Amino acid sequence: MQRPIVFLAVLAAALGGCAAGNQDQRPGALARVADPGAVVATEIAFARAVQQDGQWTAFRRFATEDAWMFVPEPVQAQAWLKDRADPEQPVRWQAHKVWTSCDGSLAITSGAAQWPGGANGTFLTVWERQQDGTYRWEADLGGMVATPDSVPESVTTQVASCTAMPAHLPGALPAAQVEGHSRDRTLHYVIQPHEGGRAVRLALWDGTRLAPLAPLTFAD
Repeated sequence: MQRPIVFLAVLAAALGGCAAGNQDQRPGALARVADPGAVVATEIAFARAVQQDGQWTAFRRFATEDAWMFVPEPVQAQAWLKDRADPEQPVRWQAHKVWTSCDGSLAITSGAAQWPGGANGTFLTVWERQQDGTYRWEADLGGMVATPDSVPESVTTQVASCTAMPAHLPGALPAAQVEGHSRDRTLHYVIQPHEGGRAVRLALWDGTRLAPLAPLTFAD
């Protein structure tokens, strides 16, 4: 990561509300609370490790055991990455946005990417919080863009509401390739084919419903 990113903190009152209603009382259990700062810090560490240790070496280390990636077709990441040599020139990227569930069990980052040779792109990474509190990615994809995204002054965040938690998830969408949700069901994602690439549909709990966000598209 070559350019420092200033993290825009979520209002303390919002996070306090999540913490108050989502504590696990079991000894040693993690507090069920959103922590977008930890997600951004992990994203930065991941991008830095790609530059320092090698692209696929870092991808293997930061992935869950059952992670998916798109190359461009969906593949089981650990199997595809096994013994794969690191490219001489790795990809670079910078997170611009982060969405997180109320309980912090799932988060999604998106932003700009730069491929060797000067091509511009965009990326999306789905992060799952592990039992030790760290985040590992469970889905990752990128796509080419003609014009690079403008660089925001800070990473923007959006945290799901912790009010009247949802009891159900939306029905499965047709042609879904990879989908998942947070443990508290306040953040849901679906990755599916879309016009020579992929579309990612996100839904974030707003206190009354899982509100769909604008779809994100990625060209192969």
